[in-house]
This record gives sequence, C-alpha cells and structure tokens, in this order.
Amino acid sequence: MELKGFMGGAYRISEWIMRLAFTNLMWLVCSLFLPFIPIMLLYMVDPALTPEGFYVFSCMLMGIIAPFTIFPATAAMFTLIRKWVQGVDDVPMLRTFFKGYKENYLQSMLGGIIAMLATAIIYVDYKFFMSKGGSWSFLAAFFILFSIIFLATLFNFFCIVVHLKMKFFPLVKNAFLLTIAHPIASLLLLAVNGIIWYVAYLQYTFLVIFFSGSVSAFFVYWHFNRVFLKLQAKAEQNKEKEDEDEDEESISDHTQESPTH
Repeated sequence: MELKGFMGGAYRISEWIMRLAFTNLMWLVCSLFLPFIPIMLLYMVDPALTPEGFYVFSCMLMGIIAPFTIFPATAAMFTLIRKWVQGVDDVPMLRTFFKGYKENYLQSMLGGIIAMLATAIIYVDYKFFMSKGGSWSFLAAFFILFSIIFLATLFNFFCIVVHLKMKFFPLVKNAFLLTIAHPIASLLLLAVNGIIWYVAYLQYTFLVIFFSGSVSAFFVYWHFNRVFLKLQAKAEQNKEKEDEDEDEESISDHTQESPTH
C-alpha cells in the first residue's frame, strides 16, 4: 500500500536520507580503509611526529593508494546513484554497489592513475611558476584553469564509466569533449559541488560521513543524465532527418529513371 499526502512525502524523504547515507558510508569504507591502516600504524610507531609531517605523509599515501581504492569506490557509488536517477527504486544496494565496484574497477583504476599523475604535475608546475613571481604568475593562472577543466572532466568520467560501455581512451576523450562542449554547465557543476563540500567540511562536519560524497555524486549524475538525454534525442532527430532525406533522394532517382510513355 503506497502512502500518500504528508505521510507519503515524509516516507520518501526518510527513504532518500537512508539511501544517501548508506551509499556515502560504503564509499568512505571502501575508499579509506586500506590507507587508514598504514596511517594509523605510522602514528603508533612515531607518536612524536609533527602534525605537518603527519599531514604530508597522509596526503602522499592517499595519492598513491587513491587509484586502487577511492576511484573504484567512487565508480561503485555512481553505479548505485545511476539506478536511482533513472527511476529504479527497488534495487539491492549492497549487491549493486559491489557489482559496480567489480565491473568498473579496471577503468576507474586507470583513470585514477592518470588523475593522480595529472594532479601532481599541475601542483608542481603551479608552485614553481608562483614562486617565480612577476609575469610567470600568468602561467600559474593557466594551471588553475586547467585544474578546473580537469576536475569537471573527472566528474563526467565517472558518469560515462557507469553509463556507457566503451574502451578506456574513448571514454576519457568523450568525458573531456563533454566538459568543453558545455563550459557554463561545467562551471555550474563545480560551483554546486564546491558549496556542498564547503558546507560539509567547514560548517557541518558530520555531513562528510553521511552525505557529502553521495549528494555530490547524485547532483553530478543527475546533471549528466539530463545532458545525455538531450544529446540522444538530438541524435535521433538528426538520424530521422537523414533517413527522410535519403528516402526523398531515392524517390527522386526512381522517378528520373522511370521510362516515359
């Protein structure tokens, strides 16, 4: 029996809260469990380590392990989010999450390796040109712009990984083309996600555990799905127009070739 009115709305809201919280928790566990162990071991072995040294080591370790944990876990999260955005409500969450983790592991891992290398290159080059000062700072601004495009491409990468079955390099190419083809939408996407993570990290820290990643992924995939459906509809219209033009040309050729009496 489906609930209606206020009770039905409250039930749907509580259901979405449960879904997003569960997805976010699974994402965090699968992303951070492996790097968490050596980080804690380091702290126990050398408790006198300075906070700065501990932070630097943790960031380096996360960057090395991220392609093998965080990226596959993020692809798994997008797999589950995709089902809900497309209206498939009755889905086994745990099974779907780990199925997405397994099926998209290789491509997301390769994407993670490239992303971490690109991040390191962007960071090193940015720091280098900023340290030079003067006119060199202009080149530092270029790397900021590139990092914005890179981050938006990364969002589209995860969406395409779980939505389309294609080889890795065409996948990366399409993610990049989709980003630069819709620059305003890409900037809006980054702005909204920036607000989500700002609120989660600096205002209400508990949101990091329960909602930050899943809410961000939901918005990203919802936006991607809208764009993809529009592109798909446009492609179908163009195909129908081409078919009509071919039919008209065929009729015209047939008429010209018919003998006159």
